[in-house]
Amino acid sequence: MKLSKMAISKNKIQHEDQIFAQDILLQMGQLYQFCSGVYAYDHILYRVMNNVKQVIKKHLDKIDCVEVALPVLQPEAIWEKSGRLENYVKEDVIFRTKSDAQNFCLAPTAEEAIVEFLRNRLSTYKALPVTFYQIGTKFRNEIRTKGYLIRGKAFEMMDAYSFGRNLEDLAIEYDNIKKAYFNIFNELQLEAMPVGADTGAMGGNKSEEFMLISNLGEDTIYVDFNTKKAFNSELLEREDAEEYLKSTYGIESINKLEKCRSLELGHIFQLGTKYSISMDAKFVDENGQMQPYQMGCYGIGVSRVVAVIYENNKILNDKGDVVGFSLPYNIAPYKVQIIYSNLEAKEQQANELYGKLLDNGIDAIIDDRNDVSFGARIKDANFLGTPYIAVLGNKTKDNMVEIENTKTKEKQYLTIQQTVDFFKNTK
Repeated sequence: MKLSKMAISKNKIQHEDQIFAQDILLQMGQLYQFCSGVYAYDHILYRVMNNVKQVIKKHLDKIDCVEVALPVLQPEAIWEKSGRLENYVKEDVIFRTKSDAQNFCLAPTAEEAIVEFLRNRLSTYKALPVTFYQIGTKFRNEIRTKGYLIRGKAFEMMDAYSFGRNLEDLAIEYDNIKKAYFNIFNELQLEAMPVGADTGAMGGNKSEEFMLISNLGEDTIYVDFNTKKAFNSELLEREDAEEYLKSTYGIESINKLEKCRSLELGHIFQLGTKYSISMDAKFVDENGQMQPYQMGCYGIGVSRVVAVIYENNKILNDKGDVVGFSLPYNIAPYKVQIIYSNLEAKEQQANELYGKLLDNGIDAIIDDRNDVSFGARIKDANFLGTPYIAVLGNKTKDNMVEIENTKTKEKQYLTIQQTVDFFKNTK
């Protein structure tokens, strides 16, 4: 990618407390706000978003989850079947639109849609258990949007739904997804932990949030760092809180638990038969009897995860100011950014390196802007999130490239071919 084609901009904005990384994305034009809670993603940010999605897909596909695409625009009739429409309308959560034929809504979630989609496909116990997932845009009328991508009205989300014959199937699928979440967040270098949580409007008997301890969050959790058991403070509002915590999450006492501020990145639910009964969705069991599915649902806030990744991978100068990002290699928008001085020989060498990297399938950016000084190019390089920069400056020896790790600032000097080989062997 040639940087001159990307229309990188620098805009002045009003900073929001503690959301420094996303402030910079707004300044660069990588994140564009149409109105509160509604955003567009420019090229760099969009590539990071897609790379995060690929990590999620990889780990769900490993456990045989099936990817589908459900409609964003859904008929309200299916929400009436489940009995949830009235509450969502009353709480002003759902976006609605009307036509001459029927009323529609923009999907805030997809339990109703997945049941309608699969009710005639999973007609026998032989097809169960199975889990389906999708990644796409969801819509919720958040009255108090906060932190840009942390809480928006439109947001990217992975949502998955399991269907089983019995409680044993439900537990197996739930545990498989839970393990996949650990692998997903580990690969994204996010220390998210499962936390006992309220099932809320989603319903069901059990749920766990995957929480990241962070000052960006609005939730309070109690954590036993020895046993790794934790729960959301909202569970203390239950009348049977003590008994529920013990029987559901194995938490005997909260006296020794540490109170922490946290941010939710994902949520998993054991729904049971809440939707299969309300929407009359059943299968034929081994004895020829009609039974309701035992369902689970599972979500990851993709756009929120991306926001946190940027916040967690800021580059700071000696004064503690944010001067860029160094994103993890596996999800970085590009692996390396090439910067060269105005000498014709350096430009030729830079283009040679750029061509060879592309020929070897290595994503690279070359800063070919003619109206920007070499010093400004060096400064700007840190803001695109590439884990490495390749510099061909006036002081760099002929046919040599200075490779700098943008996170550690470690440097090495390689030939053009050695540089290509280095990135071919880096993961």
